[in-house]
Amino acid sequence: MANLKNLVKDTAIYGLSSIVGRFLNYLLVPLYTNVIPADNGGYGVVTNIYAHTALMLVVLTFGMETTYFRYVNKGGEDRPDTVFSTALGMVSVLSIAFIAFIFGFITPLSTWMGYVSHPEYLELMAVVVGLDAIQAIPFCLLRYQNRPIKFASLKLLFIIMNIGLNLLYFLVMGGRDILLIFVLNLICTAIITFFFIPEFCKINWHFDKALLRRMLRYSWPILVLGIAGILNQTFDKQAFLMIYDQEDAKVQLGIYGACVKIAMIMAMITQAFRYAYEPFVFGHAKDKDSKETYALTMKYFIIFTLLAFLCVMGYIDILKLIIGKSYHVGLKVVPIVMMAEIMMGIYFNLSFWYKLIDKTIYGALFSAIGCGVLIAVNVVFVPKYGYMACAWGGFAGYGVAMILSYIVGQHINPIPYPLKGIFGFILLASVLFGLMCFTANIIDNQWIRMGVNTLFIGIYIAMLYIKR
Repeated sequence: MANLKNLVKDTAIYGLSSIVGRFLNYLLVPLYTNVIPADNGGYGVVTNIYAHTALMLVVLTFGMETTYFRYVNKGGEDRPDTVFSTALGMVSVLSIAFIAFIFGFITPLSTWMGYVSHPEYLELMAVVVGLDAIQAIPFCLLRYQNRPIKFASLKLLFIIMNIGLNLLYFLVMGGRDILLIFVLNLICTAIITFFFIPEFCKINWHFDKALLRRMLRYSWPILVLGIAGILNQTFDKQAFLMIYDQEDAKVQLGIYGACVKIAMIMAMITQAFRYAYEPFVFGHAKDKDSKETYALTMKYFIIFTLLAFLCVMGYIDILKLIIGKSYHVGLKVVPIVMMAEIMMGIYFNLSFWYKLIDKTIYGALFSAIGCGVLIAVNVVFVPKYGYMACAWGGFAGYGVAMILSYIVGQHINPIPYPLKGIFGFILLASVLFGLMCFTANIIDNQWIRMGVNTLFIGIYIAMLYIKR
């Protein structure tokens, strides 16, 4: 239980930075969606570009974040400084090569992606994603060293600078050029890099080729897993303009991208959990009661994310104010995307059985199958149902990967998850959500509606107390 308390403490710190940071970052959503109307399509461009950068960040880090924690905790002849140096060196070389490739082939790439008149969008974001990939390894070092305060401070500093510069440009200076969104992102990313100089100066640098070969054998399935995972999150936004061949494609993508921002509250929680849980699992893998701890953590994670889901849906009338009114038509995707995010968090929690026994190929397989399901749903149904198919595609993809990981994991490396208690809370949350949807259709006054929803949320919390 002491270990679990430390996990809760670190998750709270990481969560504070993630939740506060995302909340502050949400200030950009009403800014962009009000200065860039839905029928303009400009926010669709922003959504599309950032979806591509999310994928490239996964490729450039090459699974080295998880691999770093695996090898830095393995002991033996691999010194922590050597593991760090090798991981950072590999990611840095890959990132520099990527930036050179984008600049060298910018004309055909911008033509293929539909930005022939604005190739600078791709050039700017190539540099941003390269720097982000390089920064990922020093951020892992902070997590390994149990320094969540500096980790959280740097994450928040980036967001505060980015928001401040955007407010200055769009509100004070009255700007409207979306190019500046990418320029300001690059400036803030570059500044954060300098804050890692103290860590770089303390490292005894040593690049180990033999270690790199071993790390790559471990990391390439993690890379496949990561690509499939990020495609589950971004494929709909990347491919929407090609699949949904309609005149209003950018408008529809902008509406979907804006409404998904509300659902990303769940992503904040799962990301905070991941920051704390990854080093925790690898650091305590040899404990006698490790499996019981993992099982209990899964239960707590599901209970808390279900509470967050009910809170978001219960107060959606307030949360929807973060996006412009012209985007509200897409709010029906929010509960679907949030449920998909919960399943992604469960899948991440389940994933450690194969990471701890060095069988990461299973993760690659599960994620690839889930990604295939998502792509199939998008390709088949988006032309007819638009962005609603995008939301259900993510739900189906994560659901399949989660179920496969659980079934195979319980056969190879079983963990005693308290299924009865977990399904009890899932059923309770489902019933309460159904009641929220029912009252939304019969109560017109939003304040009365939220008051009733507060009662439903209170019932869930009361049940938590009763069940201890």
